[in-house]
Amino acid sequence: MSLTRVEAEHRASLLHVESYEVALDLTGGDDPDHATFDSHTTLRFTVVASGTTFADVRPETLHRVVLDGREITDEVRTAIEDDGRLPLELTAGEHVLEVAAAMPYRSDGEGLHRSVDPADGLLYVYGMSFMEAAPTVFACFDQPDLKAPYSVTVTAPSQWLVRGNGRVRREAQTDASAATRRWSWGPTPPLATYFVTVVAGPYHLVEAEHDGIALGFSARRSLAEALEREAPELIALTAQSFDELHRLFGVRYAFGDYHQAFVPEFNAGAMENPGCITIRDQLLFEGTATRADRSFRAALIAHEMAHQWFGNLVTPQWWDDLWLNESFAEYMGYRVAADATAYDDAWLHQSYARRTWGLTADARPTTHPVAGNAAEDAASALQNFDGISYARGSNVLRQLATRLGDEAFLAGVRDHFAQHRFANATMHDLIASWERASGDDLGDFVDAWLLTPGPDVLELDRVDGVVRRRSPAAHPAQRRHEIVVATHRDGRWERSPLVVDDTTTAFAAGDSAVLLDATESTWALTPPDALTMALLPRLAGAMDDPQLVATMWNSVRLALFDAAVRPAQVADLLVAAPPVADTADGVRSLLPWAIEVALPLCPDGTTERFHAALRAAADHAPAGSEVRLAAFRAVVLTATEVEELERWAAGGGLPDGIEADVDLRWKARRRLAEIGGTDRAALDAALADAPSGTATVAHARAVASLPTTEAKEFAWARALGEVRVPNYELAAAGAGMWRPDQLALTAPYAEAYVQRFSDLVEAHRGWVQATAVEAFFPITHVDAATLGATRHLLTADLAGAVRRPLADRVDELARRLAVR
Repeated sequence: MSLTRVEAEHRASLLHVESYEVALDLTGGDDPDHATFDSHTTLRFTVVASGTTFADVRPETLHRVVLDGREITDEVRTAIEDDGRLPLELTAGEHVLEVAAAMPYRSDGEGLHRSVDPADGLLYVYGMSFMEAAPTVFACFDQPDLKAPYSVTVTAPSQWLVRGNGRVRREAQTDASAATRRWSWGPTPPLATYFVTVVAGPYHLVEAEHDGIALGFSARRSLAEALEREAPELIALTAQSFDELHRLFGVRYAFGDYHQAFVPEFNAGAMENPGCITIRDQLLFEGTATRADRSFRAALIAHEMAHQWFGNLVTPQWWDDLWLNESFAEYMGYRVAADATAYDDAWLHQSYARRTWGLTADARPTTHPVAGNAAEDAASALQNFDGISYARGSNVLRQLATRLGDEAFLAGVRDHFAQHRFANATMHDLIASWERASGDDLGDFVDAWLLTPGPDVLELDRVDGVVRRRSPAAHPAQRRHEIVVATHRDGRWERSPLVVDDTTTAFAAGDSAVLLDATESTWALTPPDALTMALLPRLAGAMDDPQLVATMWNSVRLALFDAAVRPAQVADLLVAAPPVADTADGVRSLLPWAIEVALPLCPDGTTERFHAALRAAADHAPAGSEVRLAAFRAVVLTATEVEELERWAAGGGLPDGIEADVDLRWKARRRLAEIGGTDRAALDAALADAPSGTATVAHARAVASLPTTEAKEFAWARALGEVRVPNYELAAAGAGMWRPDQLALTAPYAEAYVQRFSDLVEAHRGWVQATAVEAFFPITHVDAATLGATRHLLTADLAGAVRRPLADRVDELARRLAVR
């Protein structure tokens, strides 16, 4: 049962939490199919008036519950087993609650996640307490506005490294042969439950110091070489970000040591646990990394550090104000990366990596405001951690900083920290601080940009010589857009400012190509008009402004998403100017979009034309350049010659400057699988020959991509939970299962998705539940029957955590069908 806002408000009015003492014993749990750890929690709290409430705890086995010295285990056992709630009848005054239990290790990236490294068999643990996962680690009052200091002890194997939310003290061993050791930290400053973490295992450690702050970096032993190689840059980025945030905020970092743990199978990019950041360990870059990859990591490091103020020092009162965390950290992360690190082009990379993510989310039926969301319960609020909260919120804050001026903008931020240090706050509190600092009434800005969802559409009307502004019919708003328009005249792109604050604004384009919002300073869909789209294939290759190239591709991507351009036009642009300027390889990047979204919608023969254009781009790019690498990765994923792919998979026949790293080799094996050029035995042998976390995930996708019934059964068994795998492997199996060239083979599974949807949902929980709903959705079956059947699933009574990802996939399928 998910905590509702009403319940949280009642509990917060009833009690104040004084402290937590948490003791975890990680020395047991050897059974991989039923692994547990012991947890003992002592909560001290004060009740202001007699009443009824509950604590949150979801154990595998409940050992003992003691309230004010009286054991009540049998009285509460049934309630805890039913819904994870420990009922409490309380009188006014001070109370002490003790809960001892065996808690479940998890493999879904939440709670206390337990992972075995395929490279060497070593075991690693890390905590992710975010959004209702804390009660599977320790007993608590699990809501963001009941903050309290924590004192934590951890018993673990003596050879392990242990880190947490503070400077860790390691107890001396009295017996040199002792197999276990204890670590402790705290009392911490007041923390929300969702910040509490522990990182434990035989991690490799790198330590440093900056400005009196002890810095630490850890990763699995199999990644020790990568961590040592990356450590100088990580230390520099961390130091530069601290210096810049201290300068901007005028408030010192408040949480002691600062440890960044690169951990396996992490659901998000990172988590801002005070003093102990957890980061997905792919960001250590086992293989070749481009500047775009590194720029993203730099912004992420600054993003999580900004959270130490926005989120950790001052915490939202309830989840409807999560933008106070994510929007601000997103804005500050890219700002700090651009202004204070070597990645002065961070905003360009943000444009590729985040903008279309946010605008597509904002344009869907499931859109929501940046702020003030009516999150009725915590589970529903999780669905709002999306491109709107990150990308749109960041854009809005950037606009606000421009409107107020940096001095007033930062003065308001500093006032906010002073007013609510170590406490909780709301959107209205922050807006009030900005209004005091600037003397500006921000009511109109808040209503238009923060409280009204959906993007405006700005369109060029050449006939009437105007730019038209349309707000979503369901969410009308009066917004002022200050943009720069790029117009191609006399062989070059000219830029001119334009203010669009009415339904029509005069703009004479003549017969020139026009890109609206050339600097992406506002938040709107800006589809290229028909003439511009016709001219772009001839003009795109000569564009020399990287931001304009990004703007062009974002406009085209979003126009295809909205069925505002024809696939044949997109095909011509892809072939004329392959989008290799975005050298990142993530799911939101340009080339993955081109291969997995655009090409299946384009006319027959486009893939072959695009492959040839990519080869030419790779051949013409300088040896060792990132553009060559980006182009060649896409060459591999569109190739059809089995012998050539086999050479690349073996590490041979590669262009100059291209390394045969684990990523590239497995891309070649995956493509071989997709076209039926390999088999399960060969893929299994390749994994056995060089096992690693990266290879294991790539293997899952490759196997699921094979054009055989056995391969689809491999994936489907993971969808239904018949075979339990960690979160990354689950997502990879779903990604490989659906191929546009295997529709006859996957048709029964498209039907099974609908028929067994409840089984699929019930097989997973938490964050991974949404992953399964999305990954195994039959997105390649772009037909009316599949759309109708999957849309019908939405008529059932579904939990918000299931409804939202399903509705988004149904909307995406409907849009692809509209494009067709």
